[in-house]
Amino acid sequence: MRRVVPGVLVATAVALASIAVASVETRVFGSPVIEALVVALLVGMLVRLAWRPRPRFDPGIRLAGKQILELSVAILGISVDLPLLLRAGPALGVAIVSIVALGLVFGVFIARGLGLGRHLAILVATGNAICGNSAIAAVAPVIGADADDVASSIAFTAILGVIVVLGLPLLVGPLHLSNYQYGVLAGLSVYAVPQVLAAAFPVSMLSGQVATLVKLVRVLMLGPVVLFFSLRERDRFAHAPSLTMLVPWFIVGFLALATLRAMGVVPASWVSPTRLVSTNLTIVAMAALGLSADVRTVARAGSRVIVAVSLSLMLLIVLGVGFIHLLNIR
Repeated sequence: MRRVVPGVLVATAVALASIAVASVETRVFGSPVIEALVVALLVGMLVRLAWRPRPRFDPGIRLAGKQILELSVAILGISVDLPLLLRAGPALGVAIVSIVALGLVFGVFIARGLGLGRHLAILVATGNAICGNSAIAAVAPVIGADADDVASSIAFTAILGVIVVLGLPLLVGPLHLSNYQYGVLAGLSVYAVPQVLAAAFPVSMLSGQVATLVKLVRVLMLGPVVLFFSLRERDRFAHAPSLTMLVPWFIVGFLALATLRAMGVVPASWVSPTRLVSTNLTIVAMAALGLSADVRTVARAGSRVIVAVSLSLMLLIVLGVGFIHLLNIR
């Protein structure tokens, strides 16, 4: 506890400041112009620019950015209406599988076309197509990628994520997307789970819940992808990731609690309190992610990696919009 408390307290302080900012926005404008989730991420990044946390804060900040976030996602399962989220039926599953497959193929093609090495190209494509750093960490040992490839592929993640969090909601109007459709688009295209939450929940609760479900199913695609690369590289490398990396506990928790809610096992009176707890835990996690994000890493990432990641993300957004209309997801 002594190792993690200092970092958790710093992240909590940033989160409380962000909630206060959102409260002031509500009093002045009637509603938050920028939701507390996004404010926490931005404030955390500004704090990181002015003050680099000392090593004693790192364990707590990492815990807030990972385990606390995972707990908030799992708890969110109680507050979701699973039948409503699944109303798109099999079309949604087709869209998720297709996005991951096409994102991988075209992502590698884009990265290789820009001159990136084979391993780095696979890591960039995998991170974008599935679930960011977790996918990179799972695939890297399977294909024999070195530390430099891993570092380069994740360096631009946080900064690009902030751009997406701020920019993706602006597409709702021009693309005439419903809240449900926007949630599907965010879940299909945004890089990592925390960024999905920050990009979707400020639009609407339905958008956030749909985006979370779609993203978590997308994360489950990591298993088949790792199996594919394991079979392809089995003669050269035999480093298999653990089952918990392929099927994270918080996805199991989210789906289990959502199923119990749909079956009527979870009392309706639990929904509002758990939603509030989940939201506040997510704000703390966003603050921690901001504190972990150094905008100066952009300069170290290399222009070709930045272009490859950006083009791959744009491709996912275009494909996501295309599948929403092609499969008539409403």
